[in-house]
Amino acid sequence: MIFDTHAHYDDIAFDKDRDEVIDSLLKNGINRVCNVGARIEGSRNSVELADKYDFFYAAVGIHPDDCKDMTEADIDILRELAGNKKTVAIGEIGLDYHGFGVYEDKVDKETQKKWFKRQLELSMELDKPVIIHSRNASEDTLNIMKEMHQKGLKDAIIHCFSYSQEAAKQYVAMGYYLGFGGVVTYEGQRKLTKVLQAVPMDNIVLETDCPYLAPAPHRYERNNSSYLPLVRDKIAEIKGISPEEVEEKSWINGNRIYRIKD
Repeated sequence: MIFDTHAHYDDIAFDKDRDEVIDSLLKNGINRVCNVGARIEGSRNSVELADKYDFFYAAVGIHPDDCKDMTEADIDILRELAGNKKTVAIGEIGLDYHGFGVYEDKVDKETQKKWFKRQLELSMELDKPVIIHSRNASEDTLNIMKEMHQKGLKDAIIHCFSYSQEAAKQYVAMGYYLGFGGVVTYEGQRKLTKVLQAVPMDNIVLETDCPYLAPAPHRYERNNSSYLPLVRDKIAEIKGISPEEVEEKSWINGNRIYRIKD
């Protein structure tokens, strides 16, 4: 019973065989998937996938790299999409400071912060969990999450967690969850090993971020949820517990954060 809490099956990488890939997941032990929007179109597509497949759920939100021209009209669209019974979260939203000075169209930090906070406010208005994207923005993300936590933000996943043990502990102290995927299997990574050793299984969820970040030995291939047992097994090895315990705990956690009742 594996829950992929963060996937992008709406991505163009799946345009040629989307239905075939998704149809194969159940027989590979993937019992639930949350398809996560990164822009308005992707959010709509996520809801459509959730409506089409019983074991799919949706998250709707606008990624920091796509918030440059965002308006309140977009918030209204997200609010409407969030009203679907299969929409379980607002996301992915957050901050992405990677690429300043490299990409000409990189969204400035203040605009990112503005729409990150606005979407967090939407999640609180709707009483929905949030899925947080944070890249090269540890301090600002943590500060904003602390601020919103004090205002009543309940549930969050820090997707593709890549920061320090100390940051991890602060998120866990607020009751939030950390998402781990293929990166934990990469040769030479040490930071995530230390984080996994420091945080309890009660705050860990599995994710792919597919089609990105496939685990070893499939690194650089198109990722999909059926590779998650490799992530499960690596986390078990790091934490010194059984793969079955990782699978069971992460399943419970995924359903808890998304408020899905069997």
